[in-house]
Amino acid sequence: MLVAGTLLSAGGAQAHVPYLAPESFEPIRGWVSLEASFADKFFLPEAKFDQSEFKVRTPTGTLEKPAEQQAVRSRIVLEHQLTSDGSYRFSSGVREGAVFRSWLQDGKTVNSRDPKQQPPAGVPLTAHFQSITLTETYVSKGKPTAAVLKPWGKGLELEFISHPNDLYINQPVKARLWFEGKPLANSEVQIHRAMGNAEPVTSKVASNAAGEISFEVKDAATYLLLAKHRAAAPAGAKAPTYSYSYSAVVEITD
Repeated sequence: MLVAGTLLSAGGAQAHVPYLAPESFEPIRGWVSLEASFADKFFLPEAKFDQSEFKVRTPTGTLEKPAEQQAVRSRIVLEHQLTSDGSYRFSSGVREGAVFRSWLQDGKTVNSRDPKQQPPAGVPLTAHFQSITLTETYVSKGKPTAAVLKPWGKGLELEFISHPNDLYINQPVKARLWFEGKPLANSEVQIHRAMGNAEPVTSKVASNAAGEISFEVKDAATYLLLAKHRAAAPAGAKAPTYSYSYSAVVEITD
């Protein structure tokens, strides 16, 4: 159960949510295994998270490539050795995805990412955007450390104020939402409790004027936090608008 003064109920999980999730938040003999995919239920992979450059931020702040990376049908599988104590930030890197267009036709909304499918002559587009996706998670070897929490300063991202490897039920989970290096106010963050083959338990919280969110949960589980934001794309982009998605997978224990 999710509890907090600013939490609002939400519907079921949205289709094809990106995630990067470790097999275990406890390293096994110094190694961690992860998978990256898109899913409707967490964490049941449906479509692999490809077309991006995965990276690892180490406890000292340096960047590394995952030691092992393998693409299979429904997911990307990563393995990495944690060579020193502290916290590691695993990131998909920014993925520039499909271009979507929408228009009204015969009283219904048509959504398409096929450039060959065009609206009838004289029918304007109601939406035209490219998806920009980033998904992350954190794993600590020994005591959690804070160097990896520093924001990238680009796009949409969530900076944890509470350490993501030190989260507990009935205690505030605090974070700050950023967009292009500035706090993003009055924006929704969805909180999905992973339920395997069952529908995720989902709620949402809104960021305050400083971009901060705070919530508590009553149930120990793995959770996916999801934020979305649309903004004008830069000159020369494939679409006039970018649709940003950011997700982070965390474990909240008792």
